[in-house]
Amino acid sequence: MAENTTIQVSRKARDHLAQVAKERGMTLGQLVEQLAAEQPTAEQIAERVAATRKVLRERLGCTLSDEEFDSGPNVLANVYAVAAEKARALRERAA
Repeated sequence: MAENTTIQVSRKARDHLAQVAKERGMTLGQLVEQLAAEQPTAEQIAERVAATRKVLRERLGCTLSDEEFDSGPNVLANVYAVAAEKARALRERAA
């Protein structure tokens, strides 16, 4: 079992999260765990970007350098934003 700790937030934030958890049929702790798991760290994002670039190079023959990728539009971030918005919309419809 994971070791528990305390996170201090305003009473308003706690009450809001408790209501969201109740509506989803989970505990407040489970909700916080879920929210934390959905938020990648900068290191995890960098790993995803590197893995995606590797696939583009190896499987699709992409010849762009890292510098060229970095100077172009942030397509991956846009894809993540679209996916996150769709997930939010699905959750709102389910509630």
